[in-house]
Amino acid sequence: MVVNKDRFVENFRNLGFSEYEAKIYLSLLQENPATAYEAGKISGVPTSKVYEVLKKLSSKGIVSDVAVGKQKRYIPIAPEEMLNRHKAVTDNIINSLRGDFSALGRSREGPPMWYIIDYDHLMDKAQRVIGGATKTVLISTWRKELEVLEKNLRNALMRQVRVAVVHFGQPETRIGQMYPHPVEKSRFHEKDRRSLVVVADSREALYGTIMKFGRAEGTWTNNRGMVAFAEEYIRHDIYMMKIVKRFDRLLKQNFGTAYEKLLDVFADDDQRKMFSQAGALLKR
Repeated sequence: MVVNKDRFVENFRNLGFSEYEAKIYLSLLQENPATAYEAGKISGVPTSKVYEVLKKLSSKGIVSDVAVGKQKRYIPIAPEEMLNRHKAVTDNIINSLRGDFSALGRSREGPPMWYIIDYDHLMDKAQRVIGGATKTVLISTWRKELEVLEKNLRNALMRQVRVAVVHFGQPETRIGQMYPHPVEKSRFHEKDRRSLVVVADSREALYGTIMKFGRAEGTWTNNRGMVAFAEEYIRHDIYMMKIVKRFDRLLKQNFGTAYEKLLDVFADDDQRKMFSQAGALLKR
């Protein structure tokens, strides 16, 4: 299996290591025991930095050196051992911080609103909101985000959580009670962005907007008013989808095949006609 080096380095950096440390460790996994020169050649790390990086990795217990003849060679700790060791250190830090936070007397629930400015963070939070649901999940989403959240929603169903999904477009799979929204193209072209709203147990809500080039903005909240607003937003869409499903032909006759007249909130042909007729009657 070929390793994606860029992804490996990025993941390793997320564990708190430097780019050079990630590259040297990967090179040693590929070939060991290896001299500093060999590790630098395989990894692409500048020769002037190799010994410094190996020293740091040794101090962290990630790499050890052995004498082979007159040369010092380096071998890496086994990947599983490295991950288990890092997890143990991280768990200890988290547990220590929990104790510190408790001593500060802060609310366990934290602030009533968090701001999100990253797509991966938005989707991670959406997964955790769904994962924490015990009774209900209401979600309004598009295909790409549904693909990311599908496993979490199915797990929720297995926990006997009731799931209702408003989906913009035609979904390729069914999860819980789904309501395909018929105005995917017009809504997308009008705003040039996708939306994501998730409500769990009527107690927490996540609002997200996904824009071009993977940019995203969002808000998580457990504020009762904001949660109620998000829940009513999704419920209102569901009510409309039930109406659309039963009266689609009549609605298209009145509002256009893409519901363009319905989407124009600044104009209402029927209302204009009604006022025009009323004005004509008053002039008689």
